[in-house]
Amino acid sequence: MAEPADSTSSLSLSLSLPADFRRDDFMALHRRDAQELSERVTELSLSKGLLWRGAPACLSMDFVADAVRVGLDADVPPQAGDAAALAAMARRMLGLTQPVAEFERAHHGHPQLGGLIAARPGLRVPQTSTPFEALVWAVTGQQISVHAAISLRRRLMQLVGKRHGGGLLCHPSPEQLAALEPEQLGQAGFSRAKTRTLLELSRRTADGDLPLQGWLDGGAPEEIAARLLALPGIGPWTVSYALLRGYGWLDGSLHGDVAVRRGLQRLLEREEAVSPRETEQWLQGFAPWRALVGAHLWAMQTAAAY
Repeated sequence: MAEPADSTSSLSLSLSLPADFRRDDFMALHRRDAQELSERVTELSLSKGLLWRGAPACLSMDFVADAVRVGLDADVPPQAGDAAALAAMARRMLGLTQPVAEFERAHHGHPQLGGLIAARPGLRVPQTSTPFEALVWAVTGQQISVHAAISLRRRLMQLVGKRHGGGLLCHPSPEQLAALEPEQLGQAGFSRAKTRTLLELSRRTADGDLPLQGWLDGGAPEEIAARLLALPGIGPWTVSYALLRGYGWLDGSLHGDVAVRRGLQRLLEREEAVSPRETEQWLQGFAPWRALVGAHLWAMQTAAAY
């Protein structure tokens, strides 16, 4: 339940956490950018700049025992429904909607995967605040290192320059990104191919052709994937990753991910590299949990970086 706050622009609520919630995994994802221009993380708290109904806002999460205190300080006054929307967003971001217990019951006895599950019980995949943010990150990270992707993401937010009063930069909206010129993205370090993809994605989202936010209310993953794959520069890895981070879809096949293949190579104790095709075939046996298995393989290395 939302509680009254001193400021007309603030909301606060509390969410219970399961006993196996892995707070450090969640924090590590938001600690990727050491410059902390858009997220600030301590051991027990997160502050994140984002847009709320188009206005700059700061989302806060403070962890205490078996609960998290969620706050929103926005540059617009709250409206009816904001408390429910904030709770739903926070639950998604924390991965609380993901049925990981069912997955663990199904595969805890697997001769290879069982050991990973036992080592990291309750592993969830933290999600982005919006599906659009997940897609922009997925496109940004194509074919480059995580470190380079973080740098590009930072420059993109600096380019748009939307900042909350507390100082944190906010991830741009589709409308803001669509308003940029290709030359601006190029000067920020984006390739021509990524520039084209980001602008097309932003324009189609802004005009409603891609109802990314609306799909949170029950869009079929197969339909979403088909619509996204029709865009230039978006392939299966980008779609699977974006569906995982943006919608919590746990069955995308991440066999094209280098870190997933390295994790599988280590898990299988192979000296030679595991090919994308071999990885795809191995993951197929874990449908409908293939992306969650991929997250466990990430966690063998540096899962928080992805």
